[in-house]
Amino acid sequence: MGVLPGKTLSSILFFIILLSEGHFRWVEAQHCVWYGECGESVKVHGKKYNCNYTGPPKPLESQGYDLLKELCPGYDYGNRSLCCDANQLNTLKGSLQLPLQFLSRCPACFFNLMNLFCELTCSPHQSQFMNATEFNVTNVVEVQYYIGQTFTNAMYNACKDVQAPSSNLKALSLLCGRDAKDCNATNWIQYMFNIDNGQVPFSITPIFSDVPVSGYTPMNNKTYDCTEGLEDGSGSCSCQDCAKACGPKPVPPPLTPPWTILGIDAMTVIMWISYTTFLLFFIGAVLGAWCYRKRTVMSEYGPILDSTDPLSLNGDNPDQGNVTHETTSCCDTMGECFENALRTVFSCWGSFCVRRPSLVILGSLMVVAACSGGLVYMRITTDPVELWSAPTSQARQEKDYFDSHFGPFFRTAQLIITTPLNDTFIYSPYFGGSDVPFGAILDKGILHQVLDLQLDIESLIATYEGESVTLKDICLAPLAPYNNNCTILSVLNYFQNSHAELDHSAGDEFYVYADFHSHFLYCVSAPASLNDTTVLHDPCLGTYGGPIFPWLALGGYDETNYNNATALVITFPLNNYLNDSVRVGKALAWEKEFIKFMKNFKNPNLTIAFSSERSIEDEIDRESNSDIGTIVVSYAIMFIYISLALGHINSCRRVMVDSKISLGIAGILIVLSSVSSSLGIFSYFGIPLTLIVIEVIPFLVLAVGVDNIFIIVQTYQRDERMPQEELHQQIGRILGDVAPSMFLSSFSETVAFFLGALSSMPAVRTFSMFAGLAVFIDFLLQISCFVSLLGLDARRQEGNRLDILCCVKLPEGQETKTDSFLFRFFKKIFAPFILKEWVRPIIVAVFVGMLSFSIAVVNKVEIGLDQQLSMPDDSYVLDYFKNLSMYLHTGAPVYFVVEDGLDYSSLEGQNAVCGGVGCSNNSLVQQVYSASLISNYTTIAFTPSSWLDDYFDWVKPQSSCCRYYNASGDFCNASVVNPSCVRCRPLTPKGKQRPEGEDFMRFLPMFLSDNPNIKCGKGGHAAYATAVDLYPNNTRVGATYFMTYHTILKESPDYIDALKMARILADNITQSIGHKVFAYSIFYVFYEQYLTIARDTAVNLSLSLAAIFVVSTVLLGFELWAAVLVSVTIAMILVNMFGVMWLWNISLNAVSLVNLVMCCGISVEFCSHIVRAFSISVKKNRVDRAEEALAHMGSSVFSGITLTKFGGITILALSKSQIFQVFYFRMYLAIVLLGATHGLIFLPVLLSYIGPSVNKAKVFAANKRNAGTERERLLN
Repeated sequence: MGVLPGKTLSSILFFIILLSEGHFRWVEAQHCVWYGECGESVKVHGKKYNCNYTGPPKPLESQGYDLLKELCPGYDYGNRSLCCDANQLNTLKGSLQLPLQFLSRCPACFFNLMNLFCELTCSPHQSQFMNATEFNVTNVVEVQYYIGQTFTNAMYNACKDVQAPSSNLKALSLLCGRDAKDCNATNWIQYMFNIDNGQVPFSITPIFSDVPVSGYTPMNNKTYDCTEGLEDGSGSCSCQDCAKACGPKPVPPPLTPPWTILGIDAMTVIMWISYTTFLLFFIGAVLGAWCYRKRTVMSEYGPILDSTDPLSLNGDNPDQGNVTHETTSCCDTMGECFENALRTVFSCWGSFCVRRPSLVILGSLMVVAACSGGLVYMRITTDPVELWSAPTSQARQEKDYFDSHFGPFFRTAQLIITTPLNDTFIYSPYFGGSDVPFGAILDKGILHQVLDLQLDIESLIATYEGESVTLKDICLAPLAPYNNNCTILSVLNYFQNSHAELDHSAGDEFYVYADFHSHFLYCVSAPASLNDTTVLHDPCLGTYGGPIFPWLALGGYDETNYNNATALVITFPLNNYLNDSVRVGKALAWEKEFIKFMKNFKNPNLTIAFSSERSIEDEIDRESNSDIGTIVVSYAIMFIYISLALGHINSCRRVMVDSKISLGIAGILIVLSSVSSSLGIFSYFGIPLTLIVIEVIPFLVLAVGVDNIFIIVQTYQRDERMPQEELHQQIGRILGDVAPSMFLSSFSETVAFFLGALSSMPAVRTFSMFAGLAVFIDFLLQISCFVSLLGLDARRQEGNRLDILCCVKLPEGQETKTDSFLFRFFKKIFAPFILKEWVRPIIVAVFVGMLSFSIAVVNKVEIGLDQQLSMPDDSYVLDYFKNLSMYLHTGAPVYFVVEDGLDYSSLEGQNAVCGGVGCSNNSLVQQVYSASLISNYTTIAFTPSSWLDDYFDWVKPQSSCCRYYNASGDFCNASVVNPSCVRCRPLTPKGKQRPEGEDFMRFLPMFLSDNPNIKCGKGGHAAYATAVDLYPNNTRVGATYFMTYHTILKESPDYIDALKMARILADNITQSIGHKVFAYSIFYVFYEQYLTIARDTAVNLSLSLAAIFVVSTVLLGFELWAAVLVSVTIAMILVNMFGVMWLWNISLNAVSLVNLVMCCGISVEFCSHIVRAFSISVKKNRVDRAEEALAHMGSSVFSGITLTKFGGITILALSKSQIFQVFYFRMYLAIVLLGATHGLIFLPVLLSYIGPSVNKAKVFAANKRNAGTERERLLN
């Protein structure tokens, strides 16, 4: 019993002690930890320690009332007894300027943050959650701050999504000392209280807990969620700054699944079924007709006349002897009359040309000279914009609008630097943290070498018209004239482009506390920072006054691990000028010097790919010059062939008599004259040429012209002069026979090409105009000048005079006239073979199979033009393109342009665009932000930079950014210390609202001229100087833009998709805000054509086919069915061209479309001559008529086009130019081979089956015309 009272006493004593300690802590909680400011901080220059003070709170001096109301309105009541004075409030305001500028976009976030600092600085209950742990005489040099974990998490959650519009980053990336993704609730506060951040004068150690620790009750004040409004009327945070306010994340629509049948491509299945069905019906019909004819002919009743057999191939033509005027139809008669009129006109004209050669040749030369005289006014367009984008196109108009309001997009010179070294190294942070691997390209030694290169480039001096040009003369310097440093987007700009800064480190003889590693890691997470958090305290902001975003300066990294980068990207943006040839000339001169320097630069540790704005155009010019030799050899081979093949040698003795070298050369000159005349005529009208015109049109006109030359000459060579017929009558008669066919093909091509000029693509339109006129002029010269030359050559040959040496005459001798080998081959072997009864079905099956295959793959031909194809094989730009797609992680910048007319000074106009508090959920900034959340679908990579939102943050009265001199009203920069500088707007509820009306326009020019500095990071000069087009005298805002970036774009489909998605987004924004908004990027003008190229191709080729059909119908003597067969065959050739393009990886673009239009024209040559020869043939059945047409015209077409072109095309395969190899060698070869096979194999077979019936009127006229002549016996 005696022990118990002792235990009870001990327990009571312990309880009393606890109560007394609690009472002591409670009493202590009513006291301060500090009050006022004392000595200078040893570690942070310009900052002061707080004074040690443990007494009760003191009433605030009256001069601090406004500051208290501004910073900590929760304490603005009663006698305002606090643990801080006015000086401490001033220091607090200065320290919170950057957080204020970046976080005040979200009122809840900023309220919670201010709560944290107000409790720390002024709370009358400081000692309840603060513990001063170290003193220096009267100074508090270290404290512990107990903070509730609930408060900490709530404050972080309210702030984690807040954006920094000017930098496309989250604000915490600038305020947390690391990338926003690595920032969390605790390390953010630890960073803000870290003495190394340059803002805190003494060490503050945060301790996080929701329960009392060591007798201290953590500060756990009320917080606001970002979705909540404040009691002062401030609204909730916007969706852009608060993910929870957005609702569910947008979900991209599902990709359209490929069209399949049973898991196989649907078009393939459909065409297989269609082809199989066709074969069954076709083979069945052929076998049925064959069996029927055989049974009928071998029946006991004897053979039935072919004319009564509906299944007979001979049933199209009654016995010629029974044809009279009375048995012909009206259409037959009309067709024959038209045919006869053409024959008569051309016969008379031909006869005249032979009789008056001097007059005709001299007249032709005068006309050609007059037309070609326009070449002195010739302009060649090499500007890619002019080549690929029509002035009336949407992209071109938008580009012109952008250039006229904001200036043209800057020029660039860019390096992509890698290293052959494979070493990686590990950086171990001194102050703790996991090891960080660095790639070899970020080795300090390599960085020094790269910096040497960069400085050498900066010091390059070019010469323009005797004047020296340096980089500073032409570079983009956004802060000029206050800061004339050039914008250089380079990792070395994190180190101020200085070897000394790169070597800057802090440590002692044992350890390195911070060096370039730590500075690099900080800067890639906070590129706009003016002071890193390491002991170095070096700025990250570039020397030009703007940030260096890591995704623009580094390449080859994964996700956002920039330390793993394998490439450095250095970009020199250069000023571009609209209609200022002198300043553009200076830029071009410097770029030329830059390219020359880089070509000669050697460093074994660096592998460099480079390019400048002029590089592509330079390389295309070099490519064109290097291919001149190849083109000359190609044309030389064709010229030699024409000169030699045109003659028909009957014997070795008469080689020089029967040759047609001089006539062939004259024919070639006529072709070239037609080309020069076409170029000259259009040059008179100021229409510029393009390289496509120069390279393609001679090829086209040579094909058309040579074909006609061979037809005229070979028809003359095979013809027998009739009794009593003179030479001019013979050539006139021959021209009357063949000129309608030439007229048919040439006029069809001319109309088809001129219709192609309706295309919206400049390259296609220009080519079509020049080609159409050149073909028609060539036809006119051939039926005039060439016919006269043919007459002269015929007289020379009849006089046994040598070709070329026409003064030399051979002795007379008896010579036997023979047909040429090619004509005999076609007549005796080729034509009879392909028209055999068993061969024809095979030919039809093969060609329909080719057609079915091509239809199946026509939708699989890729659209676009790989820019690498436009470069020579040995071009340095190819390495640049390769590295561009391999290493870069960000695409081109894209600007969402708000056209002039929106009233930004009204709340309605502001809400339609901005992305902050109170802004519409469908505003421009908000919609672009939402699109960036699904960047894989929209190709929008980041939140847009918004001048309007940054302006609102800059002009807030709580900020020190917007001030002016009270006396003059001029702008006063935040870095200026002057008592006459007053804030722009009063610290009243109205003053805290957005500026409207006159206030909006009064302060906006100040914002756009303000350079960012350590006290105000929101100055708009660097980021937005060109983004806002102000009216004269700053009366109102005109057009503006909001910039972001596309995701990385590597191939043509990526660029096309990016353009398409940006336009869809811009259209949605336009509809939402009721004002015109468009998207603009530098590449849009080049890729817009691909949005509609499939439709344009279909329209162009359809119009060409329609023109060919109409012209053929008329010029074939109203033979409608014959015109249908010509059009069908040409359509088959075009479709098969798409099959070849798919097989040979040739994409559809303006170049290939020009070739397809040309293919349409050349195909007329392959088909129309054969069909016309068939239609005027008076043989008894379709097979015989097809055989005659093929024998007489086939050899001329084959020798005139196929053989001529084949030699020339083969040489193009040797070209260094990839674009020549792909779009000229491959496509030209396909055009010639497909045209020849369809025209000379398939078409005769098709005519033998379903060719038009013989025109009875033509038979009657032919019989009448040839009555009593040798030709009558031959025909019958």
